[in-house]
Amino acid sequence: MTIAVGPAKQLRFKKETAWGTAAGTSGGQLLRRVTSDLDLSKDTYESAEITSTYQVTDFRHGMRKVGGTIKGELSPGAYSAFVGSALRRDFSTVTASTALSLTFAGTGPTYTVSRGTSGSFLTDGWKVGMVVRVTVGTGANSNNLNKNLLITSLVAGTATVIPGGNGTLTAEGPIASCTMQPTGKITYVPASSHTNDSYTIEHWFSDISQDEYFTGCKIASLDLNLPPTGMATIDVGVMGKDMTTGTAAYFSSPSAATTTGVLAAVNGVLQVNGTTVGIVTGLSIKVDGGMSTGAVVGSNYTPDVFPGRVKVSGQLSAYFQDATMRDLFVNETTFAINAVFYTGSSATADFVAITLPACKAGGATKSDGEQGLQLTMPFTALYNSSGGSGISSEATTIWIQDSQAA
Repeated sequence: MTIAVGPAKQLRFKKETAWGTAAGTSGGQLLRRVTSDLDLSKDTYESAEITSTYQVTDFRHGMRKVGGTIKGELSPGAYSAFVGSALRRDFSTVTASTALSLTFAGTGPTYTVSRGTSGSFLTDGWKVGMVVRVTVGTGANSNNLNKNLLITSLVAGTATVIPGGNGTLTAEGPIASCTMQPTGKITYVPASSHTNDSYTIEHWFSDISQDEYFTGCKIASLDLNLPPTGMATIDVGVMGKDMTTGTAAYFSSPSAATTTGVLAAVNGVLQVNGTTVGIVTGLSIKVDGGMSTGAVVGSNYTPDVFPGRVKVSGQLSAYFQDATMRDLFVNETTFAINAVFYTGSSATADFVAITLPACKAGGATKSDGEQGLQLTMPFTALYNSSGGSGISSEATTIWIQDSQAA
């Protein structure tokens, strides 16, 4: 007798063209996971009749629905489809800035990259928190080319940056004919034109030839956890319509799972209120889409999975060093969180960058004991109404840049 085992189970998915209608069988994408507990559930009803038998006379099944969580380790490109759906905007590229005359200055850990008098980084669509690279420059020092540069401050003509992987830049310039571009793609919660994606998600138990695929699946939530040691993780909450079973895999010839490295918080930069912080002991972020289902007479299925407001919250914990972080709560200060996490220490490592441009703290509690005392600060991210086109921050609650987003 064969009993199913986890390593033989495959998780596959594909975006639907119509909610609740299974995506076509061709293609699909294999997804890396730690666990996936998606399953069918039903409402149940028990008869309340009182009879002389002193026993229950009937029990019925009601509305069918799908729910569960896909747990994984955060890796560039692996979960970008679900991240875009949770934020209700597809990932997109930012157009490269070309024919620039650049001057590099500074001694580290921050540097400035300034352009000539024509054009503006702001009107080119760049934002604080983006990771960019200079890819071309006539006669440029090779130390200034093809490495990750996190933008920490931005005005029309100058970007202040921190190189990835503890790298350095070489002062020089002006260097003619340069090209500079944000790496990968970005997404954020938009103010309009929101997407409303749904997926068919499959569990294929290859060792026992059993298949379950779930239709009408929407991304209800994301939980990102970045501990001080260990791998970064992502939990994807799913709500859907129904499950179909079979003895053959539903998706034929799915694309292979991604192979990019897993992010670790030790490889990266975290800024709070514009200041690089080296005492943070943990960061978690939750994106809640406020999804809900409904019930109608004459059907065992919800008519849709209805989207609500996108709410973003989280928690920072840090060693209690001075009043800076505590007083963000005490004074009800609105602050930004900019973070980038790399898959390694090389200057060109893959990454995921996260920016929350307008946060407010909901507390600032301190630990006690024979140890380094820690401050724990829950926060809520707000819509950044002061951001937008031609400004160094986006008009959103959260935006994410992924170097390998499809």
